[in-house]
Amino acid sequence: MPRHVLAHDSYLINLGHPEVEKKQKSLDAFIDEVQRCELLGLDRLNFHPGSYLKKISPQQCLEFISESMNETLKVTKDVILVIENTAGQGSNLGFEFEHLAYLIDNSIDKDRVGVCIDTCHMFTAGYDIRDKEAYDKTWSKFDEIIGFKYLKGMHLNDSKPDLGSRVDRHDSLGKGKIGLDAFKFLMNDERIDDIPMVLETIDDSIWAEEIKLLYSFIK
Repeated sequence: MPRHVLAHDSYLINLGHPEVEKKQKSLDAFIDEVQRCELLGLDRLNFHPGSYLKKISPQQCLEFISESMNETLKVTKDVILVIENTAGQGSNLGFEFEHLAYLIDNSIDKDRVGVCIDTCHMFTAGYDIRDKEAYDKTWSKFDEIIGFKYLKGMHLNDSKPDLGSRVDRHDSLGKGKIGLDAFKFLMNDERIDDIPMVLETIDDSIWAEEIKLLYSFIK
């Protein structure tokens, strides 16, 4: 079903680019990707919000991203723009829940915006999910700042770097700093049912085993 497919746009797109010409090129490419989803009958497109490249303020970059999203919403239909949280590496924005909330709050069509939470990015951005207390605290904060109704997808990854390191390096499930308990909690969290979950771990030779492991966690 379309709602269980989460397409991803080009990594070269930067909707918050500080240079006008390059921002416009990114916007044009993004609109093209959304229109491609329309043609394919897909109802959502995952994207990284953008980077300020240390040339403008983070706030101005967020404003540019918001403007680009709204321009896209004006000229497309049906497809939900799904903002992926980031690890906050370099000048990438989207690592704080507040960044994602800002983009949703300033959207001209809140029915066509949402977020995708990557577990590795969440963890290295400083949101702990390793034990039940930390998991509950982080997701309560997510619900308070963003809201579960906007959760439109998940990327399931363990993390090579430590909590709060702001470095984006995925690892195989259970082999990184997050550990398996967090994924057990996720697979039994009814608030996260019926959305696309994408495995982006580093060893494709064990993807089938990892998917089987995830299903085995369901009680």
